[in-house]
Amino acid sequence: MAHVSSSTRAAARRGEGRLAACLLAPTVIGVGLFTLLPMAASVLLAFFDWDIVSTPEFVGLDNFASVATNPTIRVSFLNTFGFVVVAVALQILVALVLAVLVQTRMPGWLRAFFRSAFFFPLILSAASVSLIMSYLFNEDFGTVNAILGLVGLGPVGWLTTTTGAMCVTVLVYVWQNFGFTFLLFVGGLASIPKDVYEAADIDGASGWRQLTRITLPLISPTMLVASVMAIISALQIFDQPYVLTRGGPGDSTRTAVMVIYQSAFQELHFGLASAIGLLLMVIIMIATWLQFRLSRRFVFYM
Repeated sequence: MAHVSSSTRAAARRGEGRLAACLLAPTVIGVGLFTLLPMAASVLLAFFDWDIVSTPEFVGLDNFASVATNPTIRVSFLNTFGFVVVAVALQILVALVLAVLVQTRMPGWLRAFFRSAFFFPLILSAASVSLIMSYLFNEDFGTVNAILGLVGLGPVGWLTTTTGAMCVTVLVYVWQNFGFTFLLFVGGLASIPKDVYEAADIDGASGWRQLTRITLPLISPTMLVASVMAIISALQIFDQPYVLTRGGPGDSTRTAVMVIYQSAFQELHFGLASAIGLLLMVIIMIATWLQFRLSRRFVFYM
């Protein structure tokens, strides 16, 4: 009887294993075909010169040498790094300030409204938002310059000057993406025990002291997650500068992903595009590793 019971359990386990394999198979196959295989092909293609039409030609490290010597590629990476520094800092600052304001002195219904309102831009298409913003900031007939004209200020070349184009790109990107960071901070603030603030009030701690000594340290894990995700996203920016300025004026808003697109689909240098993409991936991995490494000094886990 025990032998039959053991055999039955073994058969049941085998059946469960086959069922689990069947359920996981579509995901595994999908990830393999549409993620792992393209990644491997992209890494391999970085060592070839290929224009789709002709046979791929092995060129070794020539594509990576072109990345180092091509001035347009260098400028695009510098633009990307500058954009990341400004946009991520502004995105985290705006999201944190609004999250603190929403979570403190505000009725529940109004808090729910602002949560939805701030998150709404994130569900919109980046291309459509950028297209609308390009009309709003148009130098000749844009709404922004029309409002400035009402107060006696002359038209500003928002998208035709180097500084103006980068400022508009940063503002549009932050406006559309800060909602997700805002929700992360709202969740982090909601997890802080209220009795901590009550004890601080009894001790006479001011609002600023509570913010710097209680709030910021206790949401530091949330801030780490928010900064990691924000930097990864900002390093891959494409839609906003492409629709707003096409990388101009000159190359002032041209980013690394824009150069990848241009090299691959306009110039048909797929090997060079793969090399740039591989370099960008390595930069993202290094930036993420550095953030987690440095987080040991400022992240406080309750």
